[in-house]
Amino acid sequence: MVAPDPNILPPSDERGFDRVSHGYAPDGRPTAPPPVPLEKIVGDVVDNLSATAKAEIALLEARTELALHGASWTAGWGAVAASALGIAMLALAFGAILALAPHVGPSVATLIVVAILLAVAGFAGWRAQKSYGDIRTALRRDLTDEGIDDAADA
Repeated sequence: MVAPDPNILPPSDERGFDRVSHGYAPDGRPTAPPPVPLEKIVGDVVDNLSATAKAEIALLEARTELALHGASWTAGWGAVAASALGIAMLALAFGAILALAPHVGPSVATLIVVAILLAVAGFAGWRAQKSYGDIRTALRRDLTDEGIDDAADA
């Protein structure tokens, strides 16, 4: 039996080099796909817009639920913190009165503690009013011409 010579190529089909790919499709130029009807394109666009709108609504609902969940827990823990702070301030006030009473008497000690607490409350109220102004500014629709006079708020 004779071994085939590796330098001899097998015979090609009738077309010869017409089937060789020179960077193009092997069977010549590709045929253009049939045109897509305009109704199908419009239907696909409407379907995509509808799916996008539904996804956006679902995202908004999920964000609203998350915000509501966070706000409810924030309010709950904020109430616990405010209660604890109030109790701590009461204990501090009673402690300050008891510590000052032997030196200046109970009535003057009470007046000193009340005056200091009123000063702290006044400062906190002033800071709250300033922060409220920031909230009003942030929630305006038009920051330049809404007709709100900030001088009237001060």
